[in-house]
Formats: sequence, structure tokens, C-alpha cells
Amino acid sequence: MIDPMIKAEKKKKKKSRPAAEEAPKLNGNMTEDIIALKQEKKKAKNIKEQGSQPPEAVAEVPLSSLDKKKKKKKRKAADAEGQAAEAKPAEEAPAIDDVPVEKSKKKKIREQQSSEPVLAAVGDRELARTGKPIRKALYTEHAAVAALAPAEVDAWRAERDTVVTGSDLRPVMAFDQAGFSADLLRSTRTFAQPSPIQAQCWPIIQSGSDLVGIAATGSGKTLAFGLPGLKHILAQKAAGVSTGKGPSMLVLAPTRELAQQIAAVLEEAGQSAGLRTLCAYGGVPKPPQTAALRQGVDVVVATPGRLEDLINDGACRLSGVTYLVLDEADRMLDLGFEPHIRAIAGATRADRQTLMFSATWPPAIQKLASEFQASIARVTIGSQDLSASHSVRQIVEVIDPAARDRRLEELLRKYHSSRKNRVLVFVLYKKEAARVEAQLSKRGWNVRAIHGDINQRQRSEAVEQFKSGKVPLLIATDVAARGLDIPDVEAVINYSFPLTTEDYVHRIGRTGRAGKSGLSHTFFSGASDKPRAGELINVLKEANQEVPEELLKFGTTVKRKDHKLFGAHYKDVDFTKKATKMSFDSDDE
Repeated sequence: MIDPMIKAEKKKKKKSRPAAEEAPKLNGNMTEDIIALKQEKKKAKNIKEQGSQPPEAVAEVPLSSLDKKKKKKKRKAADAEGQAAEAKPAEEAPAIDDVPVEKSKKKKIREQQSSEPVLAAVGDRELARTGKPIRKALYTEHAAVAALAPAEVDAWRAERDTVVTGSDLRPVMAFDQAGFSADLLRSTRTFAQPSPIQAQCWPIIQSGSDLVGIAATGSGKTLAFGLPGLKHILAQKAAGVSTGKGPSMLVLAPTRELAQQIAAVLEEAGQSAGLRTLCAYGGVPKPPQTAALRQGVDVVVATPGRLEDLINDGACRLSGVTYLVLDEADRMLDLGFEPHIRAIAGATRADRQTLMFSATWPPAIQKLASEFQASIARVTIGSQDLSASHSVRQIVEVIDPAARDRRLEELLRKYHSSRKNRVLVFVLYKKEAARVEAQLSKRGWNVRAIHGDINQRQRSEAVEQFKSGKVPLLIATDVAARGLDIPDVEAVINYSFPLTTEDYVHRIGRTGRAGKSGLSHTFFSGASDKPRAGELINVLKEANQEVPEELLKFGTTVKRKDHKLFGAHYKDVDFTKKATKMSFDSDDE
């Protein structure tokens, strides 16, 4: 006998079966509707992209299979061919390729950027890679240098406070041991022997290695990279590497004064070898520079801003640059030139030889070196931290600002008694420069001033008169603190202490150059200059200079510098250190 409960359950299932059978039918209809809707949307999208029909006609397009679509396209194509001669231009359906397709904003920006001359110049780098390999290994060690014992080399470096990493090449002791031709060595005839930075850098650079040179201003850096660079150019010409379409050697400098000075040295050194040098900087018309580039030059010395302008104008191609120098790289980064430097370096050959020279070795320079250079050798003369030239006697006088004018004249009667020797006076502001110039001129001193309110012609004229000795007393703001390479400046007077201790070091570096001794006398005001007392004391101690008691009263605390973007919350990282590979023992072993 069947259980009544089981009976009722079977009856219940039987009644619910029709509804269950209809459900698949309903779901099937829904599936077909969804598929049809998707096909309609897809076709509408295709038609909209192709521009073959206006948007309002999309809803009227019937759904069809793939085969029907193909047949319809073929039929339309055949009809179009038959009616081409009879159809009017206005009635012709536009071809798909002729219909303008709306571009996305990102695509438009990319295409617009790709048309910029700077990025076009960067593309030259790919062309340069297809050329002949660069001849970098140009050094043959002189027999006298090869005979030096390790102990002799160590003693030489210790005596000159020289540290070398990344290279075991010995320094050269004389000009005739460096491996340069007689034509190139003519520029050294006024010197008795190579300076430490030259003696140690010449073998390393000529061996083809990338290099970072850290040395104070006035140490002979220009010839340290200049003579190997000129030799490098001649080697590329002989090997057929140089394309002749642009410079082979590029030197970037932060200021027009430094660029002019470097160009003058390289012009003199390369003239007898038939090498042409162009100096490109802002503040003067571009046509003469453009014309020189069109005629062809071997060396370009430039400030980053003006060089980028010339690239944008299509006047300068850097695809043939095989020797790149960044001089005073720390200063260029301080002035905000890093994006320009990256763009310019990206336009040169990827396998170029890259040299960087700097007065300091901060993390920003370390990072740039690790990105721009392959095998890095580093030569440090003196301290790699902030330090002044040891050939300059530094005198710091704590003084009331109101007493500076009277005291300045007293110092001029002491340091400029002949009124023929060169004395450089630094001030902080443009108006201050004009006021001090007018005051001294009124009292009978033969003086001129350079600052931001005078034009380039007046500025160059004043510098030339100071160089020649026609006007032996010059007042300058910090625009001239770096880049002025004037021989025989006997004394530097800091009428106003600069805003940074780095600028102080660069100011006093205008004297005591090329192995000669110099003197600096600095006014220090407790009211405004107190925050920099600690750093100044450290600079004086490092150079074994006397620290006045009045200066010590302000304290020796050195305030940590804030990062431009992250304030005080950042960490200095040595980017030259390579990552260490870590391995762990396997559990299976």
C-alpha cells in the first residue's frame, strides 16, 4: 500500500511540471533577445566608427548573419563600381578610409608631442645606433708612468688629497706623458705640470671610461675633460664615426660666463688641429649661432636653455654626439635644469662617453650619474663634501651692517693699494651692487658692477675690462659667482654674505686659481647670517683656517636642508651602490 504522503508528493510534482517546461522556453527567448541586442549594438558601433551611416539610421539596420553582411558589402561594392561614372560628387558615399575618425584626447596629445622638434631629436638616437661603434680606448700608458711603483702612486695621491675609485690607472706626472699631440699640448705651455685633476683624469678618460670628477673651482677641470675630448673627436673623424651633421662633443654649463670661458679654452686648444667650437647661450640673438651650426662645428658648449631652443628650431642635431660633458652638474641641478639635461642627453648617442664634473657629491648627482653613465670611475680632489680651496686664505669678520661701507674702503686701501691689482667684491642684491659702485666711483675708485639689471653687452664689456686690467675693481652679484675664470684675482671681498654656504665657496673660488694663492675677506652679520654660521665654521675648519671667536658665539649647529619637494622628511640614498642579491635555502634541500 502506497503511503499517502508519497502519493501527495508525486501529485505535487506532476502539477508543477508544465511550469517547469515553460521556463526553459522563456529563458531561451530571453537569450535570443540578449544575443540580438548585443549584435545590434555591435553593428551600430561598427557603423558609427566607419561613418557609413548617420547615427539616427542605426536603429533601422536589420539584424543579419555574417554571411549576409559579406554578400551585402560585395553587392554594394559592385553597385558602386557600376555607378561611379554616373554618380554626382555630392551623392557619392564617402569611402571608409576618407571618413575622419575622431581621435581620443590622449592620442592627439601623443601625436602633437611626437611632432615637437625636441622629441624628433630624441629619435635621432635610434639613427645613431646604426652607425659605426665609437672609438673610446685611446690611451697607451707612457713607459715612465708604467714604471711607477704602487707606493709612489699612493704617496702622490695622498700629498694631493686625491682619491680614485673604479679605476687602477696611474696618474701622469708630466704633459708629455699624457698621450696628446703637440698641437693639443700648445694650450698647456703656460703651466709647469698637470694639476691633480688633470693628471689623474686624463688616463681614465682616454681609456674610454665614464667619469665623475669632484674638485673645487679653479682646479683645471676644463683641460681635464677638454684635451681628451678633442683627441676623441679626431679619433672619430679618422675612423669615419663622425657623421659631420652635428657636433661630436657637447659640453653643458650652468651659466653663460662659464660657457664662454670653456669655449675660449677649447677654441684655443683645438684651433691648431682644425676643430671648430661654438658657444651657445641666451641673452644674445640666435641667428649667428644657427648660422655657425649650419656651417658645421665639432664642439658645442652651451647652457641647457639656449641649446633646447636651438633643438626646437631644428638648428642643432645631437645624434652625432659621442662625448658628453656636464660641467658644474651640481649647480645645474640647483638651477632646475635637470629636465633639460635629461632631454638633451636623450638626443645623443646611447653609447656615448659621459663625463660629469661637480664641486660636491650630493645624492642628486649620484642618482644622475647612475642613470647617465655605464662604467663609472670617480676622481675626488679634496673633500667630496662642501669644501673651499685650500689655496685661499679665508678671513671672516663679524660686523654691524651699518659699518660695512666704511670698512670696505679700509680693506680696499689695504688689498688694492696699487689700484692695479684685480679685486672682486661680491654683494647680494642688484640695487646693492649699483649703490656700492656709485659710492666707490664717487670717491675716486676705478670700478664697474655686473648684475641682473644690465644687459649682456654691458656685462661682457665690464668683465673684459676687468680681465684686461683696465678696470681692476669689479662689483658683482651671485650671477657672476660661478663661471668667471679670471687669472690673477688677488682678493675677494664678500660685502654681503650669500644666501647659501655653497655660494660662499664658489665666490672665494674666484681667487687662488691654477695653483696660485689667494685671499678672501668676508663680512658676517649676526642678525641675518646667523643660520649659516655652523656651515661656515665647518668650511673654515676643513680648510685649516682660523675661526674667529665672534663667529663661534653663534653656535656650530648645522640645520638640515629641506628637500625641494619633501621638506625635511626625506632620506639621502647613495644611488651608486648596487643592489645585493639575496638567496634563501630551499626547504627541499
